[in-house]
Amino acid sequence: MDHGGLAHALTACGRDGFTGELRVPGSPGGAFHLRDGLVVAAESPGAPGAEALLLRSERIDGEQWAELVRGTGERWPTAALVERGYAGAAQLRVVCLMALQDAAFAVVAGRVDACERVTGTEPHAPVARGERPARLLEDAVRKVAAVDALPYPVRPDRERPLPMASPQQACTPLQRDLLAHADGRRTARDLAFRTGRGVYTVTVEIARMLSEGLLECAGPLAPVPLLMAPEAPVARQREQAAPEPEAPPSAELPHRAPGASGITEVLPPPTSGVSWKGFFRLRHGTAE
Repeated sequence: MDHGGLAHALTACGRDGFTGELRVPGSPGGAFHLRDGLVVAAESPGAPGAEALLLRSERIDGEQWAELVRGTGERWPTAALVERGYAGAAQLRVVCLMALQDAAFAVVAGRVDACERVTGTEPHAPVARGERPARLLEDAVRKVAAVDALPYPVRPDRERPLPMASPQQACTPLQRDLLAHADGRRTARDLAFRTGRGVYTVTVEIARMLSEGLLECAGPLAPVPLLMAPEAPVARQREQAAPEPEAPPSAELPHRAPGASGITEVLPPPTSGVSWKGFFRLRHGTAE
């Protein structure tokens, strides 16, 4: 199955008002949790979850978190976190949205093998207001296209950077963390888990650090494989007859805006959706 299969499966879930889980085996794969056709949570082995992102905020440590989970029996003890002052309600909403969007990016940036609906499951760390499947996937595809358009495109599970000589320039806290943990064996996904940051944020920063000479990779960077979605014969003939639009020189990276908690990796949702034809164009960095 290609990424078109994921798009169609999620679209069908939205159209049917599905409540349950859409499992997506693959590399890294993941799952989308829906309520009445809206995505309220997503998780993937390729992206840190809400727990890791919350612990990174340093409002609560690992021991305090374990005590809360044991005491409440909940995987995501929202009420207890707020009552004990470990996090505010706004911060928890930000963290859940970050985890949802980051997992979607990890799934789309990888390989999709299949899609399977499962009912009777409960989402982990859901958002109160769900995301439309089309808008969520549009955001994830835009991020993949933006990373591919950078001078040194990387993928979450591909390049294994290592530091260059001691940097001569001032580094940001994120750059210092990545320089401390990059060792030529860890990928962007590994470094995201290691530092407790979003995999998209880490992937973009690694690409920038390669461009700035702060990191290097052993050997040349491998080309990014492009996955084409199947098209009907009529649609393909129409595309061949129409002139190809010029590809932009680069895709603009989605802007990060601070959330109420001060966490800055949150990305605002796009203001409008796109057709699935536009979805696949975004997947390859071209514009209508």
